[in-house]
Amino acid sequence: MPPKRALSPIPSHPSAAIYRSSSITDRSSRFTAIYSPSLTAKQLQSRPDFSDATHRITASRTPSTQRSLTPSQQPFYTTTHSDDGEKYAGKALASVLSDLNVAGSIIVARWYGGIMLGPVRFEHIKNCAREAISKYLNSTQQQQTQVKKARTVADDDEEKRRAVLIRVLPERDRSISVLRGLLAEKQLATESASQKVEKVVSPAKVPEYSKLPLKTLENLERARDATIGWILAQIEKAEVAQQAEIAQQADVPQQAEIPQQVGFTQQAEVPQEAEVAEKTKVASDAG
Repeated sequence: MPPKRALSPIPSHPSAAIYRSSSITDRSSRFTAIYSPSLTAKQLQSRPDFSDATHRITASRTPSTQRSLTPSQQPFYTTTHSDDGEKYAGKALASVLSDLNVAGSIIVARWYGGIMLGPVRFEHIKNCAREAISKYLNSTQQQQTQVKKARTVADDDEEKRRAVLIRVLPERDRSISVLRGLLAEKQLATESASQKVEKVVSPAKVPEYSKLPLKTLENLERARDATIGWILAQIEKAEVAQQAEIAQQADVPQQAEIPQQVGFTQQAEVPQEAEVAEKTKVASDAG
């Protein structure tokens, strides 16, 4: 059988994943399959390692643009195939894609050994194709298992984080309530007597943290921390104002003592002058 004419080269995609079967050899004929979920049949046919193959049988199965009127119905696929000189082989290859319910392209290369094999050659073609596609399915299943494990770990971490926040947030609420009461006392102490009015800090409504998602709990935690920081800053300002008021009250008595001492001195001097005048009068009468 004369060799097939080489196909025109098509740009390949080195990064695209391919899955190769082991080779089946029967009476000097050799069969090898490659499956790709992303490459086209022509791209697989243009592979250099298949350039000397007698037949490069291909099949492709891609999602169709046609849509069903019933949403629950399975999606439609467009299937194409090429015998490349091996009559009926392309159709047999396409049936493997449909049976395994995969989309992509498959190629089976046959190197003819000089002896006709009869119908068994179709079994070799399909078996190679099944092996290549099975490798893809196993790899995909492993990836899905890894993703599922990663999601499980992430879910566990998320649940642990929720449990911590559900426990911590009520403590934050209690701290805020205590700090608000302390702030009210500080502010009340710094007000003048005419302005003093008893301030009642009404308790805030506590949400049911156990029913909230993690994102909301994290936002509440940030809000509680910001509230605590603001209250502490206000308490510090109130304490500074209170200390300033105490210092001002301490200065007032010291300033009032000065005129009292002067008045006492002047009052003490009055009897001395009167005594001198009395003595002078007595001396004058005696003279």
